[in-house]
Amino acid sequence: MGYKSLLTVMTETKTAQAALAQLAALAEAQDAHAEALCLGVDRSQTGYYYAGANALILQETLSRANAEADEVLNFAKDFLGKTGIRWSAENGVAQIADIGRHVAHRARFSDLVVLPHPYGEDRGAEAEPIIEAAMFEGHAPVLVVPNDAEPFSVPRKVMIAWNESVEAMRAIRRALPFLKHADLAHIVVIDPPRHGPDRSDPGGLLSQMLARHGVKCEIEVLSKTMTRVSDILNRHALDTESDLIIMGAYGHSRFREAILGGATRNMLEQSVVPVFLAH
Repeated sequence: MGYKSLLTVMTETKTAQAALAQLAALAEAQDAHAEALCLGVDRSQTGYYYAGANALILQETLSRANAEADEVLNFAKDFLGKTGIRWSAENGVAQIADIGRHVAHRARFSDLVVLPHPYGEDRGAEAEPIIEAAMFEGHAPVLVVPNDAEPFSVPRKVMIAWNESVEAMRAIRRALPFLKHADLAHIVVIDPPRHGPDRSDPGGLLSQMLARHGVKCEIEVLSKTMTRVSDILNRHALDTESDLIIMGAYGHSRFREAILGGATRNMLEQSVVPVFLAH
């Protein structure tokens, strides 16, 4: 089974190019429908205005959000209209505190959500909640695309970050349409546990399962030579010339990762190749 319903969520044009290009490439390769949800974000937080706030202020913020939604919609239509894929695009306005509800509703009916990096220059505060809403409330896998990434139709080399977690297993199952068509899947295990049923063959059962799907696998056991797991994964992705990293998302709570950091947050900040995430 492939991905037949693809979704991207756009709130600004500056960061939309790479995600739109990836969306179009996948839609063409998978014979899928690409959908662009273009949102203007009302950042006014009306419920927190003081009692005597001027109604003109509220109207101004709403008008600005509507204008942004129209701008993003025109950008998406112009881009997708030049492709030969099946696509649709629509716009709307959402308050920043409520944007997750709108994203989750659409993500729930999508096979894959394609989004830009949520951190960096020109990123709004809504970028991170959009990704989390797609995964946690929409229960959809998310493909996060760096700004300068070249769009792929089929990833030829895929790297799997395997830590035996439920999240990683779910991501792998959701990524099977990519894995089945890849030339090679690198199963990367960092500092496997010294005790446990798989201590003598880390990644062995996973490679066996994937091989039954026709996936060609290699298991690579790495030492944690760097402080952050994300740094090791990024470096290895470059060393192996991988087109895609597959990993489970938020093994720790989102609050803990937001405050203390974690592999998911660090990958979303620094990944040099597209990252396929599922929770």
